[in-house]
Amino acid sequence: MEKYKKASKHIAVLAFPFGTHAAPLLSIIRRLSEASPASMFSFLCTERSNSSTFPKGHQKHDSIKPFNVWDGLPEGYTHCLKRNPHEPVDYFLKAVPQNFKDAVEALVAETGRPIDCLITDAFYYFGADIADELKVPWVALWTASPRALFSHAETEFFRRHLGINDPLDKPLDFLQGFASMRVADLPDGVVRGNFDASVPVLLNKMGLTLPRAAAVAANSYEDLDNAVVNMLKSRYKRFLNVGPSNLMSSSPFDDRHGCLDWLERHQPLSVVYISFGSVITPPPHEIEALTQVLEESNFPFLWSFRGDAEKQLPPGFPKRTSSKGKLVPWAPQQKILEHPSVGVFVSHGGWNSILESISGGVPMVFRPFFGDQKLNTRTVEAIWGFGLGLEGGTLTKEAITNALNFILSTEEGKKMRQKVGVQKELAYKAVQRNGSSIENFKTLVGVITCHHYLP
Repeated sequence: MEKYKKASKHIAVLAFPFGTHAAPLLSIIRRLSEASPASMFSFLCTERSNSSTFPKGHQKHDSIKPFNVWDGLPEGYTHCLKRNPHEPVDYFLKAVPQNFKDAVEALVAETGRPIDCLITDAFYYFGADIADELKVPWVALWTASPRALFSHAETEFFRRHLGINDPLDKPLDFLQGFASMRVADLPDGVVRGNFDASVPVLLNKMGLTLPRAAAVAANSYEDLDNAVVNMLKSRYKRFLNVGPSNLMSSSPFDDRHGCLDWLERHQPLSVVYISFGSVITPPPHEIEALTQVLEESNFPFLWSFRGDAEKQLPPGFPKRTSSKGKLVPWAPQQKILEHPSVGVFVSHGGWNSILESISGGVPMVFRPFFGDQKLNTRTVEAIWGFGLGLEGGTLTKEAITNALNFILSTEEGKKMRQKVGVQKELAYKAVQRNGSSIENFKTLVGVITCHHYLP
């Protein structure tokens, strides 16, 4: 623990262990550690999350140390298919904030170094109280889109204007930048759904507490959703877009399945790239519809399939489509989306995937499932104009065929490509020297290294 004693700052980081939260948070922390090499960063999360977030050899980045917090699970708990998949989340949220308070206390005792700044996933509204007790700045990091943050931060505002459980097609035309959106596009827990569920309660509390943060940083860039960004800037002391993180930090390149070599053999803008993220696999009947379209169409495809292909795909599908398709269990997504042969990205609509698609200049087709994915889908389709939600919202033969033909074979599809190309240029501009995200990041570094308490 000698490094802690010599460090100029000790910064505690509280990560959320579910979904795609911890890894993007760690990506930003790595950038902060590079900008403040004399600081030590203690990364607090559950043992299960830390073991997957920190790959073997993480000690090389020894200014960031993982520390485990209690996951809230009862002794002897084992997760099985019969259990509610949200159960571990509920157990964990019952354990907060006390598990983090205990961990911070143990951390200070173990390292012999008090905390100088607290950085948390924005979900953790209780970061405000812990930071006040420690008399240090609280910085909240939001890993999804600014529009999703606004939707959760302004839950009471939306409820006043819309009521509860209004018709799903009711437009949000009372708010600048939301006129093309509907009640159905808002995340569950804002004006519909189970308001007492653990995650909606967490996000509602977050919205009430975030104004107390010394800074709120987001994985986006100024020119992507300007009207919403300006509204957030008016609500927080410092709202800082510091992304896209995929353009701001490099990860080890791994193409173990030969995806890029395969793409080299195909015509420009011809390949359908498919990935539904690391959490969700579409239901069997939707998988069946997608495989039928891929088998019957002339489009070459590359599918990053996270499930058990032999059990979940139709018998013989990989062999029958081997001349035009490639199935892999993992793919270097950013590199794939940057490849000139990729013409469209079929996605679940996760925020990281959208940023990577923008960075590659690739239009999208969406099949959203939960969280902010419906909001993201509608935003890209109706406001930014470089993607399509599926007709009916699910994977059917007709909907998939129409969407792929529209983007790959029509003039309107070319216009979509031009629109995403404009955003690609703006995203790269934001991360160049003196770009908006670079300047915002400098401000963020200043907040976390400040020697004075920022209330």
